[in-house]
Amino acid sequence: MTVSEDPQLIKEWLRQNSLIYSGLILVGVYMVQPFLTTASLDLSARICVVAFSVAIPLLAAPVVVNRQESFRGRQTKAVSVTITQVVAQTSAFVGVVAGFWHILWIAGVAVLISGLAGVAVHSTGYARLERDQGPTPPADEPGS
Repeated sequence: MTVSEDPQLIKEWLRQNSLIYSGLILVGVYMVQPFLTTASLDLSARICVVAFSVAIPLLAAPVVVNRQESFRGRQTKAVSVTITQVVAQTSAFVGVVAGFWHILWIAGVAVLISGLAGVAVHSTGYARLERDQGPTPPADEPGS
């Protein structure tokens, strides 16, 4: 069984994705809220608002798809879903960086660098865990 065929791993991926997408929607709503009553926006604020105007609806779609995937116990192989996830996450990241940049440019740089470092750490840690782990026992075996 390959890693992508492990039902327990797929279930965990779906849980993590729903948490991530929902969290990014919440972050977007909070970050854009102060700009709703501002008469004019500087460039970083405009980038933040536009990025989250793209990200929020696109993040909502995978949340709904993830519910169906959880119900069916498998992930969709639709390219449009994968593209939507990438565009939504990238837009949310751009929105967060621009929002912090609006507050203080060094904060925007810090979020950019730490965000990229976080992705690298997650990728490395995840790959290492999966590579070093044997197959997950089926759920119906004793001791699992």
